[in-house]
Amino acid sequence: MSAQIRHKIQELCEEISDHQFKYYVLDAPTITDAAFDKLWNELVTLEKKYPQYKLESSPTLQVGGGFSTSFAQFDHIEKMMSLDNVFDEKELDSWFDRIEKAGVKNSWLCEVKVDGLAINLLYEDGRLTRALTRGNGTTGEDVTLNIKTIKSVPTELSGKNLPATLEVRGEVFFPLQSFDELNDSLEEAGKPRFANPRNAAAGSLRQKDPKITASRPLDVVVHGIGAATGISFEKQSDAYELLKSWGLPTSKRYKVVATRKEVLDFIKGYEKDRHNVEHEIDGVVIKVNEISVQNTLGFTSRAPKWAIAYKYPPEEVVTKLLDIKVSVGRTGRVTPFAFMEPVKVAGSTVTNATLHNAQEIVRKGILIGDTVLIRKAGDVIPEVLAPVLEKRDGSEKAFVMPNKCPDCGSKLRAMSEGDVDIRCPNSQSCPAQVVERLFYIGSRAALDIDVLGYEAAAALLADNLVVDEADLFALTLKDLAKSAFFTKKDGSLSVIADRFIAGLELAKTRPLWRILVALSIRHVGPTSAQALANKFGSIANIQKASADELANTEGVGAVMAEAIIEWFSVDWHKQIIKKWEKAGVALVDAPKEKLKQTLEGLTIVVTGSLKDFTRDSVSEAITSRGGKASSSVSSKTDFLVAGDAAGSKLDKAQELGITILDEAGFKLLLEKGIN
Repeated sequence: MSAQIRHKIQELCEEISDHQFKYYVLDAPTITDAAFDKLWNELVTLEKKYPQYKLESSPTLQVGGGFSTSFAQFDHIEKMMSLDNVFDEKELDSWFDRIEKAGVKNSWLCEVKVDGLAINLLYEDGRLTRALTRGNGTTGEDVTLNIKTIKSVPTELSGKNLPATLEVRGEVFFPLQSFDELNDSLEEAGKPRFANPRNAAAGSLRQKDPKITASRPLDVVVHGIGAATGISFEKQSDAYELLKSWGLPTSKRYKVVATRKEVLDFIKGYEKDRHNVEHEIDGVVIKVNEISVQNTLGFTSRAPKWAIAYKYPPEEVVTKLLDIKVSVGRTGRVTPFAFMEPVKVAGSTVTNATLHNAQEIVRKGILIGDTVLIRKAGDVIPEVLAPVLEKRDGSEKAFVMPNKCPDCGSKLRAMSEGDVDIRCPNSQSCPAQVVERLFYIGSRAALDIDVLGYEAAAALLADNLVVDEADLFALTLKDLAKSAFFTKKDGSLSVIADRFIAGLELAKTRPLWRILVALSIRHVGPTSAQALANKFGSIANIQKASADELANTEGVGAVMAEAIIEWFSVDWHKQIIKKWEKAGVALVDAPKEKLKQTLEGLTIVVTGSLKDFTRDSVSEAITSRGGKASSSVSSKTDFLVAGDAAGSKLDKAQELGITILDEAGFKLLLEKGIN
């Protein structure tokens, strides 16, 4: 009887703590308040009746929302090893030769090397009991509460034949798609930006308050097993399939091959497409696939002999910082940038790199004349990370932020208290801002107007064809004949003039949400613009809406609502609306009746790339039919649409039993719904 009571109290403590974590940290309770109160009262009653069995960790002794990560140190059951590296084909061949000298036949497992934070997950009887960082390989820091906030990490394994003890090794990473959004939000809040996604992952995971970690879109991919009892497998690939069957987030980006050539093909393939992966990669890991061969080869003191990391050329290089200049963006934000000696990085030669703001320059300790470390990933503008202090010779000098706009001479100022940026307040007629806004209107992110690139935008302003964007849609071929950009050497109109006018006409019919994006209202991006368009239906209705009505729109909130009201209060902004409407720009969305609401009440997540949809158009296709386009998979997701290179969201959807559609199935759903 006493054993049953002790077990019941322990069981209630664990269940209540789990529900408190879901309520206070994840904001995702899974039971009603009444059901929780019933569990709580049952525990209190048992503890009063049997005080000798009351646990020191009982939730009745804790403050409900007081979850905190202490980073206590614990030993790994089995040491977390590192990997040896090779940097070219010659070094890789030498490693292959050493393996083959052992006289064993084997195949190779190739997988992308995630540039993240190493983690060790300990499962006991299928339940996640501890998560540790790598630390020194022997001892790591306890980040269990924070790991439990990551949706792809199961707190309990599913499936059969679960081992009594299982250490799972993996990498915590920050999805690239969300990295820039996080940095922008930190910058808006006056906080330092993360230098790269790996730092963002580490910084997000190492938060004392797990609620902060829960607010960041971290993910995990697992790639190995440490200590384990009661399981065995013949191949590394078998281990991956086993981990996947238990609900763990394994990578799809691996392949078992038989020859050196196939290994090289895998390496070169991902080097070419490395920026199309959902997370940063810095190389490829090659492992002997057969476990018996792994056991024969063994380990050095720090790394397995049966695995190697082929590292790609660095995307961080050093160069000389010749000067720091500033540029003015479409919202008036003045951004310092580095002018450098040309240097090749990530396959292209660069001379400029962003420095974000004056505070960042001071924080990083960068001086004009420094040798600096810069980083470039994919199509992202290069960023100066830090000075190389040992290269200084005393000739370096500090940068002083200008107090006047370099383009119009207006006095620069912070636009609000605590704003880390300074801005040019002459938003209507500052040439730099007008050109940037025109260029943005023509971009795919806004109205996608043929010909309206940066050079065309600059020509429209320089040749006095427009004063600002209000004049854009009233342009005619007769107007364009006055500009050298749109005419031939003999003075006749070039073909791009016709294309441009046709592009303007087409842009007039774009959906309302794209018009909202094109207006460059601070904080309003595609997702919030679609929500506003769906709720209010017209620019006029948005303009008349109260702050509360705007803020209560999904994805908007108080800060954005204030920015919208402020934008519409400006006289020259009102002129943009008036002139665009007069020119025939559609400022009212098509009535909902024109599109059958086939997705009403449905939440849909799209992952990977689709052939006939862009990221914006697929979101529009969902919301315009009454559905909700979500960016994360949860139990509330109704369908996941999986395109090419679908990532961890697909694994999560499979784990939760969510219906998965290909592009053809998605189109059918758009047309007919679920009836």
